[in-house]
Amino acid sequence: MTKKVLAIDFGASSGRAMVAELSDGRIIMQEIHRFTNDPVLVHGTMYWDVLRLYHEIKQSLIKAKPYDVESVSIDTWGVDFGLLDKEGRLLENPIHYRDARTHGMIERSSQWIDQERLYERTGNQLMEINTAFQLLSLKEQRPDLLERSERLLMMPDLFHYLLSGKCCAECSIASTTQLFDQRKQDWAQDVISALGLSRHLFADVVPSGTRVGTLSEILCAELDISPIQVIATCGHDTQCAMAAVPTQKEEFAFLSCGTWSLLGCELTQPMINEASKHGNITNEQGYGGKTSFLKNIVGLWLLQESRRQWMREGKEYSFAQLGKMAAEAKGYQCFVDPDDPIFTPAGNLPKRIQEYCARSHQTIPQSVGEITRCIYDSLALKYKQTLRELENCIGRKFDVLHMIGGGIQDQFLMAMCADACGIPVICGPIEATALGNVVIQMITQGLIHDLKEARALIERSEPLRRYEPRDPAQWDMIERVYREMQSKIK
Repeated sequence: MTKKVLAIDFGASSGRAMVAELSDGRIIMQEIHRFTNDPVLVHGTMYWDVLRLYHEIKQSLIKAKPYDVESVSIDTWGVDFGLLDKEGRLLENPIHYRDARTHGMIERSSQWIDQERLYERTGNQLMEINTAFQLLSLKEQRPDLLERSERLLMMPDLFHYLLSGKCCAECSIASTTQLFDQRKQDWAQDVISALGLSRHLFADVVPSGTRVGTLSEILCAELDISPIQVIATCGHDTQCAMAAVPTQKEEFAFLSCGTWSLLGCELTQPMINEASKHGNITNEQGYGGKTSFLKNIVGLWLLQESRRQWMREGKEYSFAQLGKMAAEAKGYQCFVDPDDPIFTPAGNLPKRIQEYCARSHQTIPQSVGEITRCIYDSLALKYKQTLRELENCIGRKFDVLHMIGGGIQDQFLMAMCADACGIPVICGPIEATALGNVVIQMITQGLIHDLKEARALIERSEPLRRYEPRDPAQWDMIERVYREMQSKIK
């Protein structure tokens, strides 16, 4: 019998459990469980429903029982965490990165550490959602909670702890915190001290692909399952996705397209300099000591939250219907900056899009199709600008862009991305994060030799779609118009 592994992949809005094995030189992956990931608003604070998510993990383990899996690993979004007390009990539900508690924390952080020094030491894109700023908000607003905290665990590390009882800080997820030294691949002690945080909060850093332990006896008895291995692959879903990019090239550009869009490349070491600081480009730890050099962009969140608003108004549209309406609407009439802070919180995004367009003296989109087309056009333009920014920073051009993740199912958006970026776009795999989780488990188990072999397997196992640019010159003109519009806002 071939060894099988269980990958549980959490996104910002859903989760899935996949059982995978090697067969005839291909990776065969089967979904056994899928569920929604719904944050809960309580008295104005947005929480992750962590106990329900843990319940879904248990259901995944039960459904995996017939497959005799050898190991399990969990990957999640970045920056969020749970706090444990001295007895190892979770003090409260982890708070969602979209919660308002971090508003203004980047500016206030300069009381403790200069922003230039903070970037130079951590190499992370300065974003209010980052763990460092979440902790500063606790220090200001709820110091008693920090005083009662013995251990901070990032979300995948927290789930691994709930499964095995073992604490660790996996490298890739730790590198999203703005408290991590990218060069030393360990906690940035001077940054932690400068921010007045306690070093004892942070568990020992371990490399991606570490065997954490096995499922606890209590859990195995409860679920009537065997004590399989718990492996910390790349806890950060972006780094799992990067591991699954189907290419044999040493230098490549990728865009992970989901609720967030993450556009970057893989480097052998961190790039922290004036150019990367000016571009606010982040460095994160990837598998095998590689660095993921990328920019976080608000992605399909704009479309997802707009759809939820229309649903609240009694108008039900599928994503396919929205894409069709966008394709039928007149294009390039108005643009927004997807990363503008006004689009970060949940709520009435269509109204905010209209207000943004009015403020910037553009055509104001009225219909659902016009608003959706504005989102599509704006995302494609943002990808074009970010790709050029990345190329200028590293001093080389890319001849192809690999797009991965659930967003690549939208063929209209993918074709638009190829046009805007002016290079071919290769799309696939859709389940890149789960596949990355799988292949890192398989490398740890000795089933695959290394990441190069893993990517070759993925290239053979997954259907890929290629889009050629049709009229990139048009997008150069669009970008000039957009820059003029941005100057009007300022």
